[in-house]
Amino acid sequence: QDEVSSAKFGCAHGVNSMGTSSAKGESQASLSSPPVEKPKPTKKMCCACPDTKAVRDECITRHGESKCKAFIDAHNQCLRAEGFDV
Repeated sequence: QDEVSSAKFGCAHGVNSMGTSSAKGESQASLSSPPVEKPKPTKKMCCACPDTKAVRDECITRHGESKCKAFIDAHNQCLRAEGFDV
């Protein structure tokens, strides 16, 4: 079911819809702490997360950066999930 939840929310990084790791055998303490090893980016930053990037850029162009915080945050979260340090 974790794979179904992850697919539904567009997350392919081992986190289910409840925000917990889908890996087996982890203690509760390790779930609340950030992972020690981050995934390494497999793409250039300019090519990662094209969907969130397009929406973010369109919003900024039309409304200005100050009104697009949600889109900027969503794009940054996607980049972090791809392994970038933003």
